[in-house]
Amino acid sequence: MAQNVVSRLQEEENELSERLSRARDALKDLGNEVKDNERKYNGLCSQLHALKQQRTNKVTAFGGQKVLSLLQVIETHQRKFKSPPIGPIGAHVSLVNNEIWALAVECAIGRLLDAFIVTDHKDSLVLRACAREANYFNLQIIIYDFSRPRLNIPSHLLPSTCHPTTISVLHTEIPTIWNVLVDMGGAERQVLVQNYDMGKNVAFEPRIQHLKEVFTSDGFRMFCRGSVQTTLPPNKRIRNGRLCSSIENQIQDLENELKIVQELLKDGKLRKRNVEIASQNLEAELQNLKRRRIGEERVFRSKQLAWKDMNSSKIVEPAPGPTTSMEETQREIIQVQEDIKSKELILEQVLLRMNMVEAKASDLKRSFENLCDSANVEIDGIEGAERELLQTEQEIHAAEAEKAHYDRVMQNKVLHDITEAESCLKELQHNREESFRKASIICPESEMVSFEGCVGSNPEQLSAKLQRLSQRLLQETRRFTESIDDLRLLHDNKQLKIAKRQRTYASFREKLEACEKALELRWNKFHRNANLLKRELTWKFNGHLMKKGITGKIMVDYERKILSVEVKMPQDASGNNVRDTRGLSGGERSFSTLCFALALHDMIEAPFRSMDEFDVFMDAVSRKISLDALVEFATNQGSQWIIVTPHDISMVKTGERIRKQQMAAPRS
Repeated sequence: MAQNVVSRLQEEENELSERLSRARDALKDLGNEVKDNERKYNGLCSQLHALKQQRTNKVTAFGGQKVLSLLQVIETHQRKFKSPPIGPIGAHVSLVNNEIWALAVECAIGRLLDAFIVTDHKDSLVLRACAREANYFNLQIIIYDFSRPRLNIPSHLLPSTCHPTTISVLHTEIPTIWNVLVDMGGAERQVLVQNYDMGKNVAFEPRIQHLKEVFTSDGFRMFCRGSVQTTLPPNKRIRNGRLCSSIENQIQDLENELKIVQELLKDGKLRKRNVEIASQNLEAELQNLKRRRIGEERVFRSKQLAWKDMNSSKIVEPAPGPTTSMEETQREIIQVQEDIKSKELILEQVLLRMNMVEAKASDLKRSFENLCDSANVEIDGIEGAERELLQTEQEIHAAEAEKAHYDRVMQNKVLHDITEAESCLKELQHNREESFRKASIICPESEMVSFEGCVGSNPEQLSAKLQRLSQRLLQETRRFTESIDDLRLLHDNKQLKIAKRQRTYASFREKLEACEKALELRWNKFHRNANLLKRELTWKFNGHLMKKGITGKIMVDYERKILSVEVKMPQDASGNNVRDTRGLSGGERSFSTLCFALALHDMIEAPFRSMDEFDVFMDAVSRKISLDALVEFATNQGSQWIIVTPHDISMVKTGERIRKQQMAAPRS
């Protein structure tokens, strides 16, 4: 019976072990799934962050924040370059009308879009130093001669196919970038197709001359080298082309996918947590089952040993007269088992109490050790205090001895000297009072105070001073025949006039200071208004330029009376501003002049205004933008405008406040 229980427990233990192994395998799979989802979530977050930066600034798509830092460093050290570097290339390149080829172009020339172009080796070294300063260590630099004109590729050197090439779907205003894409990237020999089947037909079946590679719209790359045909799958890290302008749709798709992955990640973590809890429960159940099996095995072995002992005793002992029955033996076995179980329970209780006593003893031992440590600390403190007390008592005794010594010195020497000094002081004071009484008879004290006294002077000095004053009095008496009273009266009159003039000058000084403060305040307000007007002019000028994607600045120097215009074209990423409008094309100069005139009109009040031939030298797009801006400005301002142009004005719609008059064509 006990053997059956042990066998059943062993089977249950094996079954739980298998379930625990399966749960651990499932937990491992869920962990891998959660890690994959976290990796995918982090990748999507980084891509979404990059797209949001690209929406703010297109340049960040070709190097992130590092390229912005590099452009600032290049602008700082631009005088060191022979020619300003061009880059990144992707910021100066755009797709022509169709964005279906964005991913294919990214796979074809994506490594070149982050590169910068310099004109010689010296400029490349300067650019490399700027990149190190901006912490852009893996910058790709291409050396190419800026003076070379745009390459003209003959048609017989292009792949003879009806499908577009990489260079045919790209547009750039800079000839150097075009030449680099052709010479360095072979973009004129890369063919773009719609799908995999069309690409396979173009790349492998007919051997087309001057064909380098074939790229599908979903990123597959196909090429043939000799008899070997190669097809490479798209790069998983490239989801969309960086030249694609529909960034909002990409951001929306990424946000939706990010939500799905986040839900999957949350669900995976929840399932993983449930499996972990189930695995822990199975492990605890398995441990309990093992303990039960071990206990039953011990009971079974004890019974087996008891049975063997009983059988051996039956063989050794002589056969008794009356034989015991089987039932009595079974009862004895049951009684022995019960005794064993009760003793095991008692043993477990004893072990538990022993563990409790040991834990309590260890706690008491630690408490005793802590008490000893604290007592040692207190004893050390008491000993230190005793030492300080003894030292203080010694200092007190030494101070008392010194006090007694100085008391004896005071009694024997100092008091006698003090008594003699006091008696001498009284005698000197008596002599001074007698001398003061005699001196007062000769010259009263009030007159001495008026003559600023003679403190600190001895009789010899006073006699010498009296002699000098007598000589000066004699000289002044010879020079001025007037009496002292007349001179005093004249002095008083002059003092009154001086006081009157001083009061007048003080009032004038106060008025002058008030005028200077008012002038300074008005001068500061004037300068502030001038600076604000200059800023307002720049803002309005820049706002009109932004309608065509151009940025600019109005530089006003009031001291030198100079007004200058700076314009930066959108296709120029070198950071150089055109400081002279003569460096612009005719249409750009006309548009910039119109924007400047509109900015001035917006700051000036006038009942009516007129403008003649404002759109000369402009192309059709610039003329339409300029005419729309002018009409909108005139309509919003509310004043009367007269606009004269020799060009077609059919695009302007006649409204309630807009009237069009067209003169008849001149006769031949």
